[in-house]
Amino acid sequence: MNIDAVQKRLLQEVADLHDVPEGAYNLRANGESVGRQTTANIDIQTKTDVSGIDIRIKDGTKNESVHIPVVLSESGLKETVYNDFYIGNDCDVLIVAGCGIDNCGSQDSQHDGIHRFFIGKNSKVRYVEKHYGSGDGKGKRILNPVTELYLDEGSTAELEMVQIKGVDSTNRTTLAELKKDARLVVHERLMTHGEQQAASVYNVQLNEDGSSADVVSRSVARDSSYQKLDLCVSGNAACSGHTECDSIIMDNGRILAVPSLEANNIDAALVHEAAIGKIAGDQLIKLMTLGLTEAEAEEQIINGFLK
Repeated sequence: MNIDAVQKRLLQEVADLHDVPEGAYNLRANGESVGRQTTANIDIQTKTDVSGIDIRIKDGTKNESVHIPVVLSESGLKETVYNDFYIGNDCDVLIVAGCGIDNCGSQDSQHDGIHRFFIGKNSKVRYVEKHYGSGDGKGKRILNPVTELYLDEGSTAELEMVQIKGVDSTNRTTLAELKKDARLVVHERLMTHGEQQAASVYNVQLNEDGSSADVVSRSVARDSSYQKLDLCVSGNAACSGHTECDSIIMDNGRILAVPSLEANNIDAALVHEAAIGKIAGDQLIKLMTLGLTEAEAEEQIINGFLK
């Protein structure tokens, strides 16, 4: 791989990669592919009509992984990438994505990643997507991910969506449609600071009997940052859905939570929980009696909250 030290650091942050990963991978830096590997069960092909790749995973593929992280270290670079995943039946795979931007210039850098997942019958997919920003330039670090999931009968998708540092502006959209006995689990962790802005939109359609969704978002808004969470689960059959959004607000931060449940079937069981509040004073006092400063105590509480 022909990547520099900054790009290597970004790969470590967003994909925990300290070396070339095992299994299938496609590594992208500053708009170009810098490394690719396929396996007997996982094929990666470049799209011919738009920027992006097609990942095809054969029926019965188990205990294999795909890494497709993106890093940008060129100020002013803006790109939109379309990646489609076709997961066969009876699979069990890990997919690691994510994007890191290091902007030391005066121009905005932006990556918009549109990922679509077509998950076959009785397959399980664990998807990890981390976003990270760094650099001392005045140019913004902008990330706008779109995740679309189409779950066939009996399939499961587990999503870990993380953004905890350095992204100035983000619009995060997750759409899902579930068939019979399909299951969606989402854990989102988000932190904003400075003047950053973040919007998360979830629209989950439970279309057939036995489908279920559990969507949990935890966030922290610091300084003068702003967050909006728009979370909708629609029960269109005999299904079950649970959503939870818990947020800590600090300094002059602002948070808007817009939970929404839509029941279109008498046997749709939908539950929502939401809470926004500041760090409790007794928590700070307890940690400070153990020798921590107030700032150190706050960091301990936030780290535990976002785990």
